Amino acid sequence: MKFAPGTNSIVCDYCGTKNEISTEPLPGRQFEIDYEKFIANNAAGDVSLQEVYTVQCNKCGATTSLNPNIVSDCCPFCNTALIVNKGHTNRIVKPQYLLPFAIESNHAFDEFRKWIKGLWFAPNDLVRYAENAARLAGMYIPYWTYDTNTTTRYSGQRGDDYYETERYTTTRNGRTVTETRQVRKTRWTNVSGTVFNTFNDVLVVASDSLPREYAEKLEPWDLAQLAVYREEYLAGFRTEIYKTDVQQGLALAKSLMQPAINNTICSDIGGDHQRISSSSSAYSNITFKHILLPIWISAYSYNNKVYNFMINGRTGEVQGQRPYSAIKIFFFVLVILAIVGAVVYYMNQQNSSY
Repeated sequence: MKFAPGTNSIVCDYCGTKNEISTEPLPGRQFEIDYEKFIANNAAGDVSLQEVYTVQCNKCGATTSLNPNIVSDCCPFCNTALIVNKGHTNRIVKPQYLLPFAIESNHAFDEFRKWIKGLWFAPNDLVRYAENAARLAGMYIPYWTYDTNTTTRYSGQRGDDYYETERYTTTRNGRTVTETRQVRKTRWTNVSGTVFNTFNDVLVVASDSLPREYAEKLEPWDLAQLAVYREEYLAGFRTEIYKTDVQQGLALAKSLMQPAINNTICSDIGGDHQRISSSSSAYSNITFKHILLPIWISAYSYNNKVYNFMINGRTGEVQGQRPYSAIKIFFFVLVILAIVGAVVYYMNQQNSSY
């Protein structure tokens, strides 16, 4: 039986039997793991761990879950054949929540095909590749979310604009005249201070297999709809095991928080312009969650390079890398040059006729 996207049931492909997934009501506030305690206890204590059977791709390094009865498969991230008999068991932090798939494969495939057809100079092979819905693999991708309070001390400069009257000479009606104008200048003052920020659910993809910049563009995710993790939601889908651990994820989360902290600093500095010379942030009450988010994935190989395409399994948003056809670009440039040449030739003929 497989989970049916957009429902709360697992369904048999052969007889159509449906079983409702027993869900637990979410508490008023989602359970968060205390980061400091987690690190101090070396992942022991109240944190739930699980053992999963995984296989690692020899080409791209992605580690994905695999059912014990599977004897052959391909890597969803690079389409390389997997050596299934080299699978092993990993012990990981058990996901606490997930967002179930909301759109099924045909819907995702339609969005993927429209996106491919909208690409300029895409290789013909890619267009043909996008005609096969079987190219899409439904994957649950691991993410960390972080909550924290920050206290940031900073130093910098505040710029306040003011205007001075400036005299200058110019020529009017053949005469040199002296006139005045208002010139804007900025007065800079050294400043320092302390600002406070609160962050909730800073989202960090814990996968090294997907291009991070494109995975982040799949946002926003409706995290308010997170469901308590149950294995029934995974039926018929694959899951990737996180490669970015909790500590590495926090470092990435801090980099994602920095623009918001800088905005708070600039607001605190005030004035018309702001310069931040230095800042130092302290992070307190750090908590995190391990969640799984649904992504339809396809991998396309062109000129010995793998291109990943990703579709948000909740919204249908498509992101990904794309190859360019050098031949199409070459002929496009030739056409442009031919048009320019024809226009120049026509203009020359017109001029010579007078």
